[in-house]
Parts: sequence; C-alpha cells; structure tokens
Amino acid sequence: MNDWPDGWSDDRGNNNAAGYGRGSGGAQPEGARVMRHVQRPAAPPRGAVPPQSRGYDEGYDQQGYDSGYNTGHVYGGPGGPGGSSGGPPYGQQPYGGRSAPNWRRRLKVGSLTLVVVLLAVSIGTYFWADSKLKREVDLSKVIERPGEGEGTNYLIVGSDSREGMSAEEKKKLHTGSADGKRTDSMMILHEGSNGPTMISLPRDSDVEIPSFKGSQSGKLFPAEGRRVKLNSAYAEDGPELLVRTVEHNTGLRIDHYVEIGFAGFANIVDAIGGVEIDIPKSFKDKKSGADFQAGKQTLNGEQSLAFVRTRYAFAGSDLDRTKNQQKFLAALASQTATPGTILNPFKLYPTMGAGLDTLIVDKDMSLWSLGKMFFAMKGVTGGDGKSMNMPISGSRNGNLVWDKAKVKQLVQQLKNDEKVTVTSDR
Repeated sequence: MNDWPDGWSDDRGNNNAAGYGRGSGGAQPEGARVMRHVQRPAAPPRGAVPPQSRGYDEGYDQQGYDSGYNTGHVYGGPGGPGGSSGGPPYGQQPYGGRSAPNWRRRLKVGSLTLVVVLLAVSIGTYFWADSKLKREVDLSKVIERPGEGEGTNYLIVGSDSREGMSAEEKKKLHTGSADGKRTDSMMILHEGSNGPTMISLPRDSDVEIPSFKGSQSGKLFPAEGRRVKLNSAYAEDGPELLVRTVEHNTGLRIDHYVEIGFAGFANIVDAIGGVEIDIPKSFKDKKSGADFQAGKQTLNGEQSLAFVRTRYAFAGSDLDRTKNQQKFLAALASQTATPGTILNPFKLYPTMGAGLDTLIVDKDMSLWSLGKMFFAMKGVTGGDGKSMNMPISGSRNGNLVWDKAKVKQLVQQLKNDEKVTVTSDR
C-alpha cells in the first residue's frame, strides 16, 4: 500500500519510499547522496586525528553564512546583543554603529582654531594699518630741543591740505582752491598717569621764530627775533619748523607729530556714520558752509568740517573755534573707540582706511602710539581728562599773547606728569 499523498513521487517517477524527500517513511535514513547541499567530509588519512565535528552548520560555513547558532547567542537573552553580558564593553562602539563624539576634544580643537584665526587676522590688520601711515616728518631735524619729561606729548595739527581732492569735493566741502597747505588747528595732547590734557594753540598766537635747520636744505637759519602768528611757522618750513617753534615758545618737548587734512577728516566721520554733538547756540558761516541750529544732532563729514573750521561766525577770535575743535575731536574719539566699531570689521576697516590714508606722522610714530593718542583723546571727556586753551594775557598787533607765568606753570606740571591745575580765562 502506498502511503504517499497523491501526486508525490521520487526523482525517478516511482511512488516508492526509496527516493528524495521520503523523510521518515523509509526504512533507511536519507543519505548525503540525496541531500546535495550537504557534503560528506573526506575520510582522514590513516593514522590522522579526525577533525572534531562542527555540527549542523558545517556545510553553510563554506558559503560564508553564519546562522549565529554556533556561537550560543540567543537574541534577547543574556548571551545575545540584547543581553547584558553579550554586548560591547562600556565606552566602545556598539555593533555596526558609530562611536559617540568626543565633545571635549572638539571644543579644544575649535577653540585653538579660533585663537589661531584671530591672531592671524590681528597680525595682518596691524601690518596693513601700519603700512598706511605716512611717516614724512623727521623730528631729528629739530635743533636745540627741551629735555624729555614724563608722559607723552603729541602735537596734533589739522591742515587745510586739499591734496587728492577733486574740484567737486573742494566745492562741496567749501575748502577753496588755495595752493599749498596751512594749519587750521593745532593742539598739544599730553597722555600720562594723571589723565589726558588737551591744550589748543590758537593759530593767531603771537610767537617768536627761533633759529632752525631747513627741513629740505639742511641749512641753519639764525634767530632774527621775528614775531609772527603761530601758523606762519608751518607755512614757512613745514612741520619741523612748527615743532621747533612750539618747543621754543613753551619749553615743552614734543614726542610725536600727527597731521590730517580736510578730506581725511571728513572721510573718517562718514566712515563711522556721523558724530553726535550738542550745539549750544545756532550759527552760520558762509565761508565754511556752516548752518547749524542749537541742540543735539548727528553731523556727517561735510557738516563736521564746517563745524570745526567756522571762525567768522564768532566774535572775531580764534578761541571760540578752538573750543569747538576740542569738543568735536573728543566726541569723534569717544564714538569711534567703542566695541561697536573696533569689533565690527564692516566699520573698523573703512574707518581705519579713511583715516590712515591721509594721516602724516613722524618717523618714530608706531601704530601703538597712535592708538594710545586716540584713546587719550577719548579720555578728555571721560571724567579724568582736561581740555583748555593756552592761557592768554592779551593781544599784540591783533595776535594773541600767551600768559608767560601760567604757561610756565602749565609746562612744569606736564613735564612732571602732574595733575593740571592751571586754568585758562578764555
């Protein structure tokens, strides 16, 4: 009797139990002859130690297949990936995954990279700015100089130089078209341990032209006792004679010289977006182009230049103009030397570019010294500083005569870097 289901037969078409797939129906178990996927291992040589049986997975290992059963792992159990004893050691990456990022190391690398970048930018900015300074004034040509004192003294000069200005710019800024250049403003800025002091030197000051060495010819010119307006010294032989004249008439040594022209001044103001200033009284001046109402207002470059140059709107004296110049320069420095400008490259670089391109300084001036000067200007209005005119005692032939006693006391206090107690009545 055939126990196979209908339609089932062996590989020879016979419905018997001797062929493939008979299972437990035959008297003999199925052999490897029929199970083609299982290969019987070759008999070992005589006397050889037979290999240990590899069990059920023997045939699959040759195909690179690993069922996992030969490891003894049971998924979800203690020995499998889900168990506590079968997983990777603490801190190592899991099976097939990525290791957790080392944030402490990344933070260190990122911080170091940031420091290197900032250092490179700072060094690059320093050399870029330093290369823009026009070191054209040679103070070694100044003869018979006073002795050095404490602190640092800067002679800051605003000239009416129109160098590089187009006809349109001259018209817009009301500068005129005069050849050469003259001093429109002169100030001594003392930077020391007792706060900065800014002293305006009216250009109409009555001074003596001393003996001097020609800045170009090197020729010695003896003193002739000539008394002139202070700005005549600059017109006669430039910055070196101006420094020589200031030192001779004050007894104070000038350590550094800084000069800026009309265009540079206006460009700096525009680069920082204008300067806010409080004008106590309205005034007009056709020559400078000034037309201001009283009150707080923000001046652009053109308006700022008109503000500091205005002279004829006042009582004919240069002293009112010098007070406006001091006030404006202190406001300019205060609003420029801020984190909003220094840390903002979109403001810092245009401001430095506009100013440094037109600055003329002495040969020994460093960018560091220039920065100290700028922050000293800011400190004039910071509470510790002082601004004043050179003490005046009267006039001679329309020129302002300095008060000799007060000037002597003032210079002595500056030389000793003492707090300035001298006052100016005008």
